[in-house]
Amino acid sequence: MTREAPKTPESPETPAHRSSPSNPSLPSSPPPSLSSAVVFDPGSGLGSREVALRPAGPGEVEIEVRAAGVCHSDLHIVTGDWPTDRPLVLGHEAAGVVTGVGAGVTSVRPGDHVVLSWFAPCRRCRKCVAGMAWLCTGTKAVENTLPDGGTPFTDARGEAVWPYLGLGAFTDRLVVPETAAVKVPEELPFGIGALLGCSITTGIGAVMNTARVRPGESAVVIGTGGVGLSVVMGLHLVGADPVVAVDLSPERLAVAKRFGATHTLDGAATDVAAWCQEELGGVDFAFEAIGSPAVIETLPAMLTSGGAAVLVGMAPSGATGSFDLFDLADQGKRILGCNYGSSIGEIDIPKLARLHLAGRLPLDDLIGATRPLSEARAAFEDLRSNTGVRTILEP
Repeated sequence: MTREAPKTPESPETPAHRSSPSNPSLPSSPPPSLSSAVVFDPGSGLGSREVALRPAGPGEVEIEVRAAGVCHSDLHIVTGDWPTDRPLVLGHEAAGVVTGVGAGVTSVRPGDHVVLSWFAPCRRCRKCVAGMAWLCTGTKAVENTLPDGGTPFTDARGEAVWPYLGLGAFTDRLVVPETAAVKVPEELPFGIGALLGCSITTGIGAVMNTARVRPGESAVVIGTGGVGLSVVMGLHLVGADPVVAVDLSPERLAVAKRFGATHTLDGAATDVAAWCQEELGGVDFAFEAIGSPAVIETLPAMLTSGGAAVLVGMAPSGATGSFDLFDLADQGKRILGCNYGSSIGEIDIPKLARLHLAGRLPLDDLIGATRPLSEARAAFEDLRSNTGVRTILEP
């Protein structure tokens, strides 16, 4: 999902929230209300914590969360693949309703239905101005803060709790930068909207934006979890053929078939590179949606000359790989990095929403269980169970 593991703010002394100077002549404000949130603390692990939320400031939007997806990028924090040195409210793919806006906000207003786009661009850096917001160098999302370097959350003791990827969606209310709140049609189900915030946009964007697959071109997809299935769906949408899905789970492969895969292979029983060469003469595109360095190293051997390997899954921090450099040069093969499906949230998310509402994308089939927020731990177990579909949490 991200092009690098999320970072943490450099200094723990960064202001946690804005507040007005105290004035003894004014009546004291009532204590802020607390809401339950799913928090990962590097000292105590995954748990529930009561948090308070400050109001939206300039350029910010307050959201009532209606649905949140559980993604492997959240699991990377829980497992320690992406270390953090401070407590994080987890959750980064969500949808909800705008309940308040700060000064200067013009794109949404209270009552609007929105999808939360975790990679909130600054709109000012060189990459944003060039139309490549997915490579924004000014975003603070990967540092797990809002654009001002702070957090809208504090716990019951007044200590800062930080928003994972600038959102922190595993709670009932949050404050985000305006660029993270993307207005969508009211008829879009909140569960579908939540997945548009990350996995669907990443997977379909990898096909349409990063690889720019054309009708009739061939592809193999390694890993058919939520993102991998979205890749398969994107390939079907653009008319790719054949589309080969590879996984270790028969259940996931059956789902991939429903989403448009023309062939399925058991990755444990098949030499995928050899199969691609023998049966297809190599494929035009090889998508890796797991984040496994060992698997990524095998992708070039699956390609035909001029083909491209697309790295969609996120490897652990610091992971490296090796390739046959002569083969890459001699055969004109490419390796493409894919951050957030090379997508611009405010453009691509509404487009995908409209395609779903028009019946072109069967996104409902990506949703498995729907659980209350209190069952977040069980939702992570759903994620580990290799079903290929997403669990949705509802506050």
